Amino acid sequence: MKFKIRKKQYIRLFFIIVALLAIVRLAVPDIGNSGAESAVSNGEEVSASNTLYTHKSKVTKGSQKHPIYSVPSYRNTFPDNNDIQLEAARRNGVPPVKNREEAEQRMDELVYIGSNSFYHLDPLTRSIPYLVPSAAVMLEDMGKAFFDSLYVKGIPLHKFIVTSVMRTKDDVKKLQKHNTNATENSCHLFGTTVDICYNRYITVEDPEGPSQRAVRSDTLKWVLSEVLRDFRKQGRCYIKYEIKQGCFHLTVNK
Repeated sequence: MKFKIRKKQYIRLFFIIVALLAIVRLAVPDIGNSGAESAVSNGEEVSASNTLYTHKSKVTKGSQKHPIYSVPSYRNTFPDNNDIQLEAARRNGVPPVKNREEAEQRMDELVYIGSNSFYHLDPLTRSIPYLVPSAAVMLEDMGKAFFDSLYVKGIPLHKFIVTSVMRTKDDVKKLQKHNTNATENSCHLFGTTVDICYNRYITVEDPEGPSQRAVRSDTLKWVLSEVLRDFRKQGRCYIKYEIKQGCFHLTVNK
């Protein structure tokens, strides 16, 4: 025996089911999200195009986290070769110094950057921690912008690492034996240029607080590339993406 449902009964049943589902949804707001959460690895959701990354960690209750776009191409976004940067270095920097002793006599033209809250300076063996004031200000501004960008994206704070700063003529001669990019016309000679490592970062943690969760270096590189791209667009610097050296090579332009 077949059971037929009249049109009015069908419509009534449909609305009853919809109402029940709405009540369940209100009572258990997280239902339906477990599947999406399982697709998230270490708090990061990656789009199919690999160009849009949305961080899932908490910022503040009710706030909307900013997505991570990175840049379309590191090489194309940061193409400024040595000739371009060298011209800016000569225009904005100080005359090259022969050695560290001579550099110590130029402190009225240079700023010490050995200690800073917004970036980390690697132990320097082939350069010295001095820059012209405009470059020092730009580097600190980049560190602050990196902090801000990480925060609004819900990512634990990290410092980027500066691996090379001002070089003396003696430093360049020693480097030429191991690094083909260290030419006699090095931009680092003028106190205007730094190298920022893109595959290592320093986690900012409270010594007495809980440990921060781990963040992949690729994620931090994507965020850093956005920050550097903006500084370059503003005309504050020239940047070259160095593959062999694993760094962003940049020279102040203002």
